[in-house]
Amino acid sequence: MAQYSRIEVATVMKESGMVPLFYHPDIELGKKVLKACFDGGARLMEFTARGDFAFEVFSELNKYAIKELPGMIMGVGSITDAGAASMFMQMGANFIVTPSLREDIAMVCNRRKVLWSPGCGSLTEINNAEELGCEIVKLFPGSTYGPGFVKAIRGPQPWTSIMPTGGVSTEESNLKGWFDAGVTCVGMGSKLISKEILTDKDFVGLEDKVCKTLEIISNLKK
Repeated sequence: MAQYSRIEVATVMKESGMVPLFYHPDIELGKKVLKACFDGGARLMEFTARGDFAFEVFSELNKYAIKELPGMIMGVGSITDAGAASMFMQMGANFIVTPSLREDIAMVCNRRKVLWSPGCGSLTEINNAEELGCEIVKLFPGSTYGPGFVKAIRGPQPWTSIMPTGGVSTEESNLKGWFDAGVTCVGMGSKLISKEILTDKDFVGLEDKVCKTLEIISNLKK
């Protein structure tokens, strides 16, 4: 069962401005990545469930977060059907992220009052998501659309909250473009938690990178 309501999760997303994305089949490595992100100031983590038996990894990481990292909100991404969403919610997922808009996923998440963020790529999809109760829309892939798309959408719809994923980096110029356009937060995967960091097990470097990125975002949001 989720530890945080969808409103609580949406509030933390808006306040922090960043959702790290991560997947690796090694549970112990995952715990160290999670701890480094937590120590760097992150309070959200989207576990991208893309591998075989990913549910087992998420279950252990979420138990670890609940026990050892108070305030860390664990969610799951790359969810493509209602059955998978339900399974991960049974394991305590606090939010569900999908690559596309799926009404069946919206229904099971809304039933449990769990935040869900669908990947959208048009104004029509965004409107449909919001009609289904979506708090924060995922713009995916962000690199295809860019900050200009966000600015154009928020012109007639300033109430729309958008989280681009893909095409977001830790560079200040990149982040400035997105936040100046009006995004609520950004999703960041390999640009934040790189293959090099994982290979070298540079968890101190990851903590520092997370801290500096959150500081940049905080200054941009002022």
